[in-house]
Amino acid sequence: MAFVAKITSSVGRELGFGLRGQVICPGDHGYDAARAVFNGMINRRPLAVVRPADASDVVRCIEFTRRHNLPLSVRGGGHSVAGHAVRDGAIMLDLSGMKAVQVEPKTRTVRAEPGLTLGEFDRATQPFGLATPLGVVSVTGIAGLTLGGGLGWLNGCYGLACDNLLSAEW
Repeated sequence: MAFVAKITSSVGRELGFGLRGQVICPGDHGYDAARAVFNGMINRRPLAVVRPADASDVVRCIEFTRRHNLPLSVRGGGHSVAGHAVRDGAIMLDLSGMKAVQVEPKTRTVRAEPGLTLGEFDRATQPFGLATPLGVVSVTGIAGLTLGGGLGWLNGCYGLACDNLLSAEW
C-alpha cells in the first residue's frame, strides 16, 4: 500500500504541473467525494482524479496518460450507472465541472461542454423553444449519453441523441 501511495503522490505532482484545473489524489481532502458516481454500489479507487479547467487541461491529461501508459476513465456529467467513469488504478478525467452552454436560436444549434447534464441542457434550450432527443433522466451527462446512443422521449420523431450530434471537439 505504501508503494501505491508513493506512486500516486509523484503522479499527482507531475500531472498537476501546468494544469489550470485540479488533481486530487488518494489521501487528499475530497478524494472520496471526487471518485463517487451516482451509483453508490460503485466503489473504485482511481490513481488520481483530474478536474480540468478547460480543453487544454483535457489534452494535457490525455497526453500524460498516454506518455505514462496509464489507464484513463472519463466522467462527463457524473451519472455513470454502470460505473465506467471510475476505474481502479486509472487516471479519472472528471469533466463534470465543464458546463458552458451556448444556444444559437437562429441556427437551432447548441454548443455544450461535456460536463453538462440533461437537466442543465434543457434549462438552457427551453426558453428558445428548443429540445433534442437526449434522454429521460435529468442528472445524466449529455456527453456519455450521446456517445452511448442516447435514448429519449423524442427518438420516434428525431432519432437518437447521437443522430443529432453535428460535431465534437477532441
